[in-house]
Amino acid sequence: MKTIRVSAAIIHNDGYVYATRRAKGNFKGGWEFPGGKLEENESGEEAAIREIKEELDTTISIEKKLCTVKWQYPDFFLIMECFLAHIESGELTLKEHDQAKWLKIDDIDSVEWLPADNIIVKKIKHHTIELNKTRS
Repeated sequence: MKTIRVSAAIIHNDGYVYATRRAKGNFKGGWEFPGGKLEENESGEEAAIREIKEELDTTISIEKKLCTVKWQYPDFFLIMECFLAHIESGELTLKEHDQAKWLKIDDIDSVEWLPADNIIVKKIKHHTIELNKTRS
């Protein structure tokens, strides 16, 4: 079974987190925290910063690692490094996704998260992470 290593950014501002909806592929229509595959010799932090720049035309700063999610999908095993981040510059322009929302923590369950991302949602709710940056 193939293993895929990815990095995800939990972009937050003023008690909200940024969620994106997949526009294509097997998981089309599922909601996720944005990010993507690690390139060779790339750290999780570097991948998150690069992927957000490529997918959303936005520069982020990584605050800290939240967790590593391991999830068995039918066709592959996923290892996802997850980082809390905030926007440094840019306007969050969708290039790979068909929708995005800022979700208040109380409303974080209002979208249909992909299975691995659901673990991140539970971690955010369970640990009551303080998301106190001012949203742009």
